[in-house]
Amino acid sequence: MTVTEPVPVPVSAPAAGAPLPALAARARSIGGSPVRDILAVTARPEVINFAGGLPAPELFDADGVAAAYQAVLTTAPGRALQYSTTEGEPALRAALADRTTARGLPTAPDDLLVTTGSQQALSLLTTALLEPGDTVLVEDPCYLAALQVFGFAGARVLPVPGDAHGPDPEALEDLVARERPKLLYTVPTFQNPTGRTMPAERRAAVAEVAARRGLWIIEDDPYGELRFEGERVPWIAAHEAARDRTVLLGSFSKVMAPGLRLGWLRAPEHLRRACAVAKQAADLHTPTVNQLAAARYLADRDLDAHVRRVAAAYGQRRDAMLAGLADALPEGSEWNRPEGGMFLWARLPEGYDTAALLPGVVRHDVAYVPGAPFYAGEPDRATLRLCFVTQTPEEIAEGLRRLGAALRSR
Repeated sequence: MTVTEPVPVPVSAPAAGAPLPALAARARSIGGSPVRDILAVTARPEVINFAGGLPAPELFDADGVAAAYQAVLTTAPGRALQYSTTEGEPALRAALADRTTARGLPTAPDDLLVTTGSQQALSLLTTALLEPGDTVLVEDPCYLAALQVFGFAGARVLPVPGDAHGPDPEALEDLVARERPKLLYTVPTFQNPTGRTMPAERRAAVAEVAARRGLWIIEDDPYGELRFEGERVPWIAAHEAARDRTVLLGSFSKVMAPGLRLGWLRAPEHLRRACAVAKQAADLHTPTVNQLAAARYLADRDLDAHVRRVAAAYGQRRDAMLAGLADALPEGSEWNRPEGGMFLWARLPEGYDTAALLPGVVRHDVAYVPGAPFYAGEPDRATLRLCFVTQTPEEIAEGLRRLGAALRSR
């Protein structure tokens, strides 16, 4: 018997027809991330890239994470590779609750929802809380991806005036009274993009405003464990006035590995339930194997000791950047000294536009992020963000030498 191979049938070109419906208005109106765009342009290996917010890969505990996955896949493969509950694996939620409680905020496993990175937590909260046209208050400048999320939700985003320590509580109260916003979004510890930290007394004042005026607070804390000097400041969520109206976001991206895509939110029950329903519609649940591996890692390894090692290395890299900025930036420039985190914020003298300068800087094989996209209101075009954790101190010194040469040749 002769077996005949099936004959491929050519697919003809589609006939011309009526145009397709347009994209949704939110997809047409919200642009991509300037940071991601810069990373695409500067992907050449010879570029010393201060633009990204990438943890140092050589500091990942790759062996520990690999062992955790191996243990999970060896001892419980059926469970690890199966669907899970939307709220998250019980073992991971219990471990996260213990870590949160140990840091001063009593937390039960049922207070938490595991998310696919804390970015998803922010997206779920906008789905649960915001209608198109609702007002959101943000820091100025603000985490860029938060501005994107609020933009996609159709929110009206207003910046809260502030200073080097974050939003001003009196200005916040005035805005809340006048604009009736749904929520305030803040990264109070080692903020992205500025690296600044909100002092304890200001956190208490913000909590009091939220209690008096009726306001949700979204407290995003992806960097808080990366402290290399100074004393830890309690969460806003730990203040009594804010406990029933603050959502605390956390993440393993900066302390374990971003590729795990593991985050969580801690919220009052009715809001947490709404976020769980939104997550069911988004992705059903966060990957089971990643959750179980993270729980196993927390059981078998000392994450706090690992974070201390990472923070010590990041502190050395921050010092290397601080040591070279005076020679790299024009006279009259200003910059801050973050006590932790990943970012440093600088401002060049009046008349400089860091976005306009960037193409010339990239030609010198170095890059930063212009500050303007981080502003919800009128941008300060002389500002820029520098990430100091991805490169070694030696690479940082060379990158700043290139940056100085580029700025002098403008």
